[in-house]
Amino acid sequence: MAQAVPANTKWWSGGRSPFNLEYGKLMMWYFLMSDAFTFGAFLIAYGTVRMSSNGWPDPNEVFQSAPLLGSGLPLVFVSLMTFILIVSSVTMVLAVHEGHNMNRKGVVKWLIWTIIGGFAFLGCQAWEWTHLYHEGAWWGKIPAYEGSHFLNSNGSMPSTNFSNFFFTITGFHGFHVFSGVVINIIMLIMALNGTFDRKGHYLMIEKAGLYWHFVDLVWVFVFLCFYLL
Repeated sequence: MAQAVPANTKWWSGGRSPFNLEYGKLMMWYFLMSDAFTFGAFLIAYGTVRMSSNGWPDPNEVFQSAPLLGSGLPLVFVSLMTFILIVSSVTMVLAVHEGHNMNRKGVVKWLIWTIIGGFAFLGCQAWEWTHLYHEGAWWGKIPAYEGSHFLNSNGSMPSTNFSNFFFTITGFHGFHVFSGVVINIIMLIMALNGTFDRKGHYLMIEKAGLYWHFVDLVWVFVFLCFYLL
């Protein structure tokens, strides 16, 4: 028989939410919802400007280079970036799973792989930004000359809308990836120090996992909008 709860007991006492979720996890969901609105606003603005433009650069022409492989390889490099981020999401799932089993060694191992994946993605993005910068693309700048990869698909001269949106949105997402890597490093240090074992749970790993999966999900939409459409 369930124990009766005193009438004067507040729902927030004991760290529980009215939705039967741990309070910190509920707050993480609220944060992710607000962050999703921010990304949504960016992508809606991008879609609106693109649909109202007479022409737009062809992503198969803009994103055709890869380190050590040269040019003429449309979307190969960004596909590698996407694969890296998806794999890091899998390793984060495994870290959360090991946390549920109170397996500190397993949590440490999979967090390390997740951090490596995050750094690998950021390294790829840094190379892509550097490559585009050397080609003449940056905020407020885009190569607009005959033979440029940045010409609109109909052959007309491009505006700076493409570069402005690209560097703003991918930069905003990259900042989230970097933040996620920092959070995971902090979680790793806490796991190595036995903090979660003393607490008796690895709930913070699960919260970090929610953030990391959100970052991965957002990349799917960024990848779709900039690289495929």
